[in-house]
Amino acid sequence: MTATASLSPKRTRIDVRTALVYTLVVLIGMGAFLYPFWIPSSALPNQAHSGDAPLVAGIVAALAVTAVALEVRRGTMNGATVAILGVLAASAGLLRLLSLPLGGNGIFFLVVLAGAAFGPRFGMLLGLCSMAVSAIITGGIGPWLPFQMLTLSWMGALAGTLGTLTRTWPRRAELVALAAYGWVWGFAYGAIMNLWFWPFQRNGGELDWIPGSSVAATLRHYWSFYVATSYPWDAASALANAVLILLTGTAVLATLRRFAHRLDPVVELVDEPRA
Repeated sequence: MTATASLSPKRTRIDVRTALVYTLVVLIGMGAFLYPFWIPSSALPNQAHSGDAPLVAGIVAALAVTAVALEVRRGTMNGATVAILGVLAASAGLLRLLSLPLGGNGIFFLVVLAGAAFGPRFGMLLGLCSMAVSAIITGGIGPWLPFQMLTLSWMGALAGTLGTLTRTWPRRAELVALAAYGWVWGFAYGAIMNLWFWPFQRNGGELDWIPGSSVAATLRHYWSFYVATSYPWDAASALANAVLILLTGTAVLATLRRFAHRLDPVVELVDEPRA
């Protein structure tokens, strides 16, 4: 193993093992959300994910720890970066206690801004950790938790991807783009999260999933369910995300990017191929 100096503190390289871990977070999450649609309805438990939620949570937690360990081993994260991750996760978890009108809360905007500042991998880890911390603080530990962690991690990762694209934009334009992103994810988060329990409910009518129905019919039923149940709450959350990002984004994003620049190591450890 050798140390190679980089001319720029900003690098985008990622090794195969680290990329595999982050890819597994996405694939396992998608599988956990979607598998009920592909198995016989008679095999579904009475309570949504009552049996597999602990397994999903354990796998996701193990992948998160593995990702951090690999990042530290490569030198792309150090002790200070891990500390910042912990502080931001605790802060985002506490901000979930901030009750806003119609059910909005303050956890999402910080994950979006931090993801944009530190990049997609940090954003994914922050989303996982923030929701875990918030569940401990609020007592919201249940079979829904691993699905909340996964969804928030995707929000943070995509915010990091957006941040790499908007980094060179004028500050006002970037802030508007991030606010729009937060607004869209206010709806997307709720729409994705409903899938953790929607296939399991059997009340009858147009709001339920009917096993064996076509994709178009399934989407139509889900849209009816979403509009009838989640849409008003998600609209409030989307508005809260956009407003909080616009109000705090200038100061918070500048501060986080300053930390990101100082903490980004200029030396990366790489495995040198053996002769």
